[in-house]
Amino acid sequence: MKETLKLGLVLAAFAVGACVALALVYAVTGPTIEGHEVKQLELSLKELFPDADSFRALDGDVAPKDPSVKFDQTYEVTRSGSPLGVAVKVRGSSYGGDTTMLVGVGTDRRITGVKVLDIKDTPGLGANAKSPTYFVDKSTKTTFPGQFAGKPLSDPFEVKKDVVAITASTITSKALANMVKQAGASAAEYLERSALGGK
Repeated sequence: MKETLKLGLVLAAFAVGACVALALVYAVTGPTIEGHEVKQLELSLKELFPDADSFRALDGDVAPKDPSVKFDQTYEVTRSGSPLGVAVKVRGSSYGGDTTMLVGVGTDRRITGVKVLDIKDTPGLGANAKSPTYFVDKSTKTTFPGQFAGKPLSDPFEVKKDVVAITASTITSKALANMVKQAGASAAEYLERSALGGK
């Protein structure tokens, strides 16, 4: 009985020590990781809007119509106070789980660009959506997200019509195209309200 109790106390001490060590590691590395994520987001926003000098976070002003899609954050994009468009950090379910993308929409009601931030789909298939070396059009070296740049919001955003699918990844392609469509439609509504003086 005493041996069992002693063994239990030793195991408990190791468990407490491991928890304390993990907490210390997180306390030290947590801010660094968060800072890195913020920096990566800033760089991604600049990719979509190279001329921008300001990305102002919007609180609840832009919301998706499709309940399967969530907007983690939206930004009003400006240069010297003049509006350039809206950027939407959008999340939705794909083949392998949640996918997060950044979608830029210009004041001309066209997609300025799309960047896949995180995707859990099958490597070599759906995960090709994030690959800079996988091309849906090899002749022009156009990536899956690259095909949306300059696309008017009036387009249907339908796979096998105006959106080229990733090979053998129709579910992923449809899910991501829908996320871009939802982000674009909601951003366009915000831009219209802003132009009408609603903001």
